[in-house]
Order: sequence, then structure tokens, then C-alpha cells
Amino acid sequence: MILQVIILNQGDDVIKLNALSGDYGVVSTMVTLALLVLAITVILTLVFSFGNLASDGKKLKKALISIGAFAAVVLIAFLFSSGSETPLKDGNMLSAAGSRWIETGLRTFYFLVFIAVGAMLYTGIARLKK
Repeated sequence: MILQVIILNQGDDVIKLNALSGDYGVVSTMVTLALLVLAITVILTLVFSFGNLASDGKKLKKALISIGAFAAVVLIAFLFSSGSETPLKDGNMLSAAGSRWIETGLRTFYFLVFIAVGAMLYTGIARLKK
């Protein structure tokens, strides 16, 4: 809060002039503080989530099944993908492995969209039949 007040009191013009001269002082400190708070939040969230999963066997089983299903979708997408070296606009070459992983990501996305739309249609039709 104190750093925010200092930044607001300095004003945009002073901060821009300082940045042009290479002095990022207060803004750099604010960014570091934000990253620290983000890291603490992520760590605490993961610790409590895994602790909650470990305390209940049914939840752990469901989570592992979900992770396994997602891994299966990624594996299927990887097996359907083919990689080829591709020239980039900046003159570099995208490796065959990089191309294959990009294609895997796209195919995974398409498969998951297809599964989600199918699940919505299935539940919608099942509700109409009742």
C-alpha cells in the first residue's frame, strides 16, 4: 500500500523520465512484491488443494481418473500429430519436435472441445427425454 501511494504521488511523467534514464526503482519493487504475493498464493493454494485430496480417498480417486483421462487425450493427440520443420517469418526454423508439440496442443484443444460439446448435447437430449 505504501509503495502504491509513493507511485501515485510521483506521477506518470516522473516515472517515465526515470525509466528512460534506467531507474525503475519503485515500479521494480512493486513488480517484485506482486510476484512474491502471487508465488505465496499459488503455493498455499496447491498445498491446501493436495491436502484436501489426500484426506479423502474418493476425491483423490476422482482427481487421478480426471488427470489420467486428460493425459490419454494428450497422448492420442500426440500420436495423431506429425512434425515437420517449418520456416518462421524471422528466418529461423521451427524444429520438427516443436512443430509436433504445437500440433499436439491444437489437437488436444479440438478433442476437448468436441468432448465438451458432445457432453452438453448428451445431457440436453437426456433431459428432453424425461
